[in-house]
This record gives sequence, C-alpha cells and structure tokens, in this order.
Amino acid sequence: IVSSFGCGAKTNQFDSEGFDLGAASEGGDDEAIFEIGGGVTISENQQQQQQQTEKESISSHPMDESERLKAIGNDHFKHGNHLDAYDYYTDAIEACPSGEGIGPTGEEMLKLRDEFDEANREKMMEKQRKEMEERRSRNNNNSNDDNDSKKQEKEEGEDSEQQPAIPTFSPPRHLYGPKLAVYHANRAATLLHLGRNGEAIEDCDISLLLNPTYVKAYLRRSTANERTDNTEEALQDAKRAFELDPSNNATRKNVARLQKIENERMEKLKEETMGKLKDLGNSLLGNFGLSLDNFNAVQDPNTGGYSVSFNQ
Repeated sequence: IVSSFGCGAKTNQFDSEGFDLGAASEGGDDEAIFEIGGGVTISENQQQQQQQTEKESISSHPMDESERLKAIGNDHFKHGNHLDAYDYYTDAIEACPSGEGIGPTGEEMLKLRDEFDEANREKMMEKQRKEMEERRSRNNNNSNDDNDSKKQEKEEGEDSEQQPAIPTFSPPRHLYGPKLAVYHANRAATLLHLGRNGEAIEDCDISLLLNPTYVKAYLRRSTANERTDNTEEALQDAKRAFELDPSNNATRKNVARLQKIENERMEKLKEETMGKLKDLGNSLLGNFGLSLDNFNAVQDPNTGGYSVSFNQ
C-alpha cells in the first residue's frame, strides 16, 4: 500500500510490485493473504486441493500394484511364510491387467493351449485314419505286378518324406508377459514348499508360455516333475535350463544326476518288458514241451548280431 500526501489530501493506492499475483490467482475464491515482502499465503483448504491435484497428476504404472504385492510376497517367502507368500503372489497375478489389447490371463492361456493340443490330436488321428484307408484301398486294388508294388513303395516313401512337422502352440503375446511370468514362477516356488507339485507344474507352464526363456521356471518345473516321478520331463527341463544358462554348474550337475536316473529307469523298464515277453514265449512254447531256456542267443562282437542255437 502506498500512501501519498498532496494538497493536504491523503490517497491510498495499491502497488502490486513485489507481490506474487500469480500465486494469489491460483487461490480461486479462497482467501489469499498478501504478506509484506511479496509472499502470498493460500488458505488451508486450497492447499489440500492443490496437493490432491498434484497426486492425481502423477500417473501410476499399471503394474505398480502387482509389483508391490510381489515384493511383500518375496519378503514372506524369505522368512519361510510360504502360505502368506502364496496369497500375495496370487494377489499380484490377479492385479495384473489383462484383456483386449493386453493379453489373456494365465488360466486362459492354458485353456487355449489345451484346446490347440486337442484339435491337433484330432487332426493327426483323422490323417492316420485316411492314410490307413488309402493303404487298404491300394492293397485291394493291387495286382501281383512288381511294377505296381514298386510304385506303391515309392509313393509311401515320398509320403513319409513329406510328413509336415508337428505344429506347436504359439501363445498370444501379453503386454506384461515377463513380469507376469515371474509372479507365476514365484508362486510355483511356494507350491513346491507346500508339496503341491501338480499346481507348481501348471504355474511353471504358464510362466514359460509367457516367457519361454525363463530359466527359473524350467528348473522349478524340473523339480516338480521329478517329485511326481516324471523323470523324462524333469531331465528335458533341466537340459533346457542348462542350454539357456550353460555357466550354471549346479544345473549341469543336476542334468548329469537326472540322466543317470533316467538311464536306470529305462534299463529297468527294458528288463521288465523282456521278462513279460519271456513269460509270454514260455506260455506258447509250453504247448510243445519247450521253453525259451531251450534257446541260447549269442551276440557277435564284430557285427552286433545274434545267433540262436537250440539246446535239447
């Protein structure tokens, strides 16, 4: 306020110099107090409105809530609270955006994969049925002519060479696939601790559909497969993990261990199969007063072939 004295009269004029009128105008209809020295104080109500506006202006990432829940789950997992960790990882999965323009949920991906596999099996069965009918038709129409036989063999050979590769399921892309893959793989880790191996395999399946190069998901699925006596699948997962991370000595040792277990399983299976075949052979030969013990098979070390001799 500037006071002027002239001709005995006093006039009061407002001088804006030194005052922040811009700050005052932001106050709207609320009270703005001009301070000596140029400061402006906005009422408390207006300050709260400005703070709310500032919060809303900061755009949050769609995955922030999922990441927050995952971090809490990680903390529970580190402290051995596996049930709580499972719940928070589940919440993180459910908080992850999905739908049109983003991508399907994990459960929807599994359903799409299963539907693809089922449709593919039906196609293969239909193809095999048609091929069988064609072979029967050719055999019925065939003469004893050698040329016809050679032609048939040639056609069958060409058909076998032209067999298309078995199609594999290609999942639709998810906008936040890598992060969602981590949530499912982390939940699989808690399921392993809880002894729910089948569910752990499903979570790892989803994780690998979302991120086919995620090593931890392969390793956790390998563990779950081994626990359910699927050593062949466990070995395949361990090998794939080692291919992706060949510097991991623990994985390399695990591959060697699983390979030994699988070799022993196959050897045992072979012995059981041979035993069943022997029992079947003995039951047939018994009708003639013979058994497989009357026959002796000796392998030729040079050719690898066998010679069979009869012992009375």
